[in-house]
This record gives sequence, structure tokens and C-alpha cells, in this order.
Amino acid sequence: MTRDARTITNPPTLHDPTPFGYSHAVSAPGDLVFIGGQYASDATGSPVPGDFAAQVDLAFDRLRSALAGAGLGYEHVVRLGTYIVDHDAGKLEILGRALHARFGDRLPAQTLSGVAALALPGMLFEVDAVAVRPAP
Repeated sequence: MTRDARTITNPPTLHDPTPFGYSHAVSAPGDLVFIGGQYASDATGSPVPGDFAAQVDLAFDRLRSALAGAGLGYEHVVRLGTYIVDHDAGKLEILGRALHARFGDRLPAQTLSGVAALALPGMLFEVDAVAVRPAP
């Protein structure tokens, strides 16, 4: 089992971000690994139709696969970028549940961007990540 070397910092001078699914600052020793945008896609890269919640779950499955390809897991992620088409409070709640299901109380730093559209028609959600390969 991999040791979680991330240091999560949520200063008391800032609001508690954890109900929203992120932390204010995360650091870790090691090499940075950048994971490009992952979305609900099939084996050819075409978007998989589905509602927002289904697309979020599949995008996080794709993120897990990209991390695994680099020999990493969710516990190595220090930052997420999330992109939501036509963002609203209901979608934020769905995303929060998905984040807590994958990261528990060890939430990465995150920036959420509400966007009018993503790269391909039918995409409702995309996530990219910065992970840290632990120092030897």
C-alpha cells in the first residue's frame, strides 16, 4: 500500500472547503505528473452519452486509469481542474459526492470552472490533475 505523503492545509482564516469537495492547499515531496483532461469517453475517444452524474463517474474512472498508467493513484493527486458545462448548484452537489467517494477526507486542491461548452459535443464534464510521484 502506498503511503499518502500529501500535506493538506485548510487555514482557519479561510472557509472550510471540504463540504465543497476540495482543500485550499496541498503539498507533497516528489516529481510532478500532469494528467490531461479526462471525460466520459469510449475506447475511440468519443464522448459517451449520459446525464451529468454518469459522465462525472466515467470521467473519474478515466482519471484513475490515466493515473494508474503512470503508476499512481488518487492518493497522489494534489490538484484538480474541473470543468462543468452550464454549472449550477445541483451539479456542484453531484461533483462533491463524486470527489468525497474517491478522495474521502484527503481532498486535493481544486479549481472549478463553469463553461459554455467543452471540446466535443455532448461533453458535460472534464477533469485534469496534477499528481506527485513520491520521492524515493
